[in-house]
Amino acid sequence: MTERITKSMAKNIYYGGGTFALLIFIALTFDTVHQIPERSNQQNMTENVVAGKKLWEDNNCVGCHTLIGEGAYYAPELMNVFQRRGASDEGAFKAYMQGWMASQPLDTPHRRKMPQFNLTNEQVDSLSDFLIWTSKVNANEWPPTIEG
Repeated sequence: MTERITKSMAKNIYYGGGTFALLIFIALTFDTVHQIPERSNQQNMTENVVAGKKLWEDNNCVGCHTLIGEGAYYAPELMNVFQRRGASDEGAFKAYMQGWMASQPLDTPHRRKMPQFNLTNEQVDSLSDFLIWTSKVNANEWPPTIEG
């Protein structure tokens, strides 16, 4: 009772499977493209947020920190730093950031040190706005713990 697969049957399986996989790929791509605007928080992007992102890149913050899981794991994840240090109060968070950035590097023994970047108050506010904006991106509950 052994049934043999003919060349014609194999060709039909190949083309049918390929077509099915292509249709699944197109459907998933279409779904993803439609979900991105709802999840990206791009409607709240301001000039200050863009300036903060530029500071983030120019000062190579990703060289030590992670943001939405991307970057180095030398220093804490900063996607949720607004919730951790600002208690969802933008004014309190900006004040925290002003103090934190001005106090670097801390002289704590046996601890990693963040360099002093000599940012102006306006630059720290822009960086704060970028981190606040980032905290509102839907990243599927990343990071998994509140302390990054």
